[in-house]
This record gives sequence, structure tokens and C-alpha cells, in this order.
Amino acid sequence: MRPVWLYLENGLFLEGHSFGAEGTRAGEIVFNTSMTGYQEIVTDPSYAGQFVTFTMPEIGNVGCNAQDMESNAAWCKGIIVRQYQSEPSNFRSEEPLHELLERFGILGICDVDTRFLTKTLREEGAMMMIASTEISDKEELAKLLLETPRISEINYIDVVSTKEPYVHATGQYDAVRYEYNEAPKPQAKIVAIDFGVKRNILNELTQAGMEVEVVPNTFDADALIARYEAGEIDGVFLSNGPGDPLILEAEQAKIRRLIEAKVPMFGICLGHQLLSIAHGYETYKLKFGHHGGNHPVKNVATGRVEITAQNHNYNVPDTITEIAEVTHTNLFDGTIEGVRYKNSPVMSVQHHPEASPGPHESRYVFGEFLKMIAR
Repeated sequence: MRPVWLYLENGLFLEGHSFGAEGTRAGEIVFNTSMTGYQEIVTDPSYAGQFVTFTMPEIGNVGCNAQDMESNAAWCKGIIVRQYQSEPSNFRSEEPLHELLERFGILGICDVDTRFLTKTLREEGAMMMIASTEISDKEELAKLLLETPRISEINYIDVVSTKEPYVHATGQYDAVRYEYNEAPKPQAKIVAIDFGVKRNILNELTQAGMEVEVVPNTFDADALIARYEAGEIDGVFLSNGPGDPLILEAEQAKIRRLIEAKVPMFGICLGHQLLSIAHGYETYKLKFGHHGGNHPVKNVATGRVEITAQNHNYNVPDTITEIAEVTHTNLFDGTIEGVRYKNSPVMSVQHHPEASPGPHESRYVFGEFLKMIAR
């Protein structure tokens, strides 16, 4: 392994070892508390522009495979782990993690005190960092980082979104047969706007009984309205995705048109945030975000506590209760996790009901969307 040098914007300078691609990358550093599912995290488009620090101390022991890809590539800037296992031991493994990282140009950094890094981020908040296998000089790294645009200044959804429409044709993963189910007979048809959608969100939508047509983030709102009014589609889904939702002004304007036309919608994560902004309630940035597979969320209607998967740095404001009912609340910090709008056929959640990785206790919300759009 080659040495790799890390510089954080708070002045912290560290040295570790590289097990992925080589080069110099800069981005925002966050931490993830999931104990499994590192491949799904690495291939989740929502992590575009970020370095992911894993709190799980050993990463790599189950390898990687084509079935566990959440998209067609890996999108994060790099991952940081305490100890990397280069020889996986799992019957589903097709390649070790370092080969996947090398193929997509992602830095892999190990032999770093990830407990210390996580505590730093909890105390000081998410911040920018730079890592390099080429540059060891602290001052040079600091200069390069200072010249790097912040994640809030970059439109990453233009990078991760599909370029052409397509129909998604698989359902949930069958852990007995080790393959994905075929899509069941649909009861409704929706259009999913791809801001960086995870494959398992699409799987859950189809499994719940929806025919899913996926379109790019450059979608035509008026065309979707016309299709809805003609009965060709029954609703619109707004996906997860990377970056700061406040900079996505074109998408906000299109979503506002859909709201005005009373098109039924369901949003997850970034989609949830964009719906809030389009209704006139701007999002704000959390100190270090929610990233992991063990976050307790309370279903306000039932009182039931669900353990959820999370991946976001931004949140909707409490003032949204002026126009929406809160359906879910985060029990770690009391932030809003789900809403249903009072005068619009619109619902959204901040957490990830598809999990992958994580528990499936919130999977039912896909069925709730189907009930909402039934004609």
C-alpha cells in the first residue's frame, strides 16, 4: 500500500495508507455508522462529492458483487476506514472492494483513527478535506483545498442523473433465491425523477405495485402535467440525490409547477427537501448530518418506533407545520423525518424506507404512496 495524506479545513493533517485509486481528491467529509453495506454506500449517488468515514472498524471482508450495486458506478470522493480487509470471504463476492474503487477512481484510505475523526466531526461539524497519494506537503494541500468549491456550490445531480428515460423492471431482492424479483403486475403508473436514485428505491416502488418510468433531472414539468391530466400516469416520485437542495433552482421551479397542477407526488431525502423548498420553506444544514442504518424514527400516527437508514446533511424547517402534518420524527434530535401536505396530494420522508443497507421497518410507505395515487 502507498502512503496517503489527508488535510482537513480545521488544520488537521494525517497520514494513512491507500488501497483504492491513486491521485488527489477534495470534498466534504462525513461519517457513517452502518455496520454492513459498504458497497451500497459507496455506490449510492447521494454521496457524490463526499468522503465517507466508516465507524465500523473493519471494512472489506464480504467483498463486492454486481447485485449489490445501488447505481452503475461509485460516486463518493473516497472512503476512510480503520482497517481494510483485502481478501474477502463470502460466497457472493465477485471482487474485493479495492478493485471496485480503482475501477471508478475512488480513493480508499485505511490505517487512520476513524474514532478520532468521527469525534472531530461530531464536535466541529462536517467540513471540507483533501486527500492525496501524490502530495505530502501540508501547505500545498491546504492551498489546493482553499481553491476547491464547496459541495454547496456544485450541482452534482447533473452528473449522477440518468441521461435517457427508461422503465425499471425488477422488484425486491429475494434472499432465498439470491436474485431480484420480476416486477409484479402494476396497479398504477408513475414517473420517477432521477436526482441520483438508488436502485432499491425503484425496486420497492415496482414491488409495491407501480410501473416506474425513470426520467432525467432535466424533465419537462408541463409534459408531466399533461400526461397526468390525460390519465397516462398517476403520480410522480422525486428521488434522493447529492448536494445542497437550495442551489437546484430549476428543479424547484418545475416541482412548484407540479404542485400547482395538483399532481400527486412522493419524495425521499433530496426529493423531500425539494418539496419543502418548492412550497416556500427553505432547508437548513445539520451540523454533521444523519448517516447510518440505526436511526430511531417515530411514526406520529401510530406511535410506532422504526429503526431507519439515513443519509442526509440537510433538513426541512419546523415551520413547515404551517402547511403540512408531520408524519415522522427523528428520536435522536427531534428533527422532522416525514410530512404529508394539507392542501396538496403530496407526501415525503427524509429517511430511506428502502434501506439497502439497513432495516426495512419503513418499507410500508411505498404502499401508502400507491394508495394515495389510486384513481
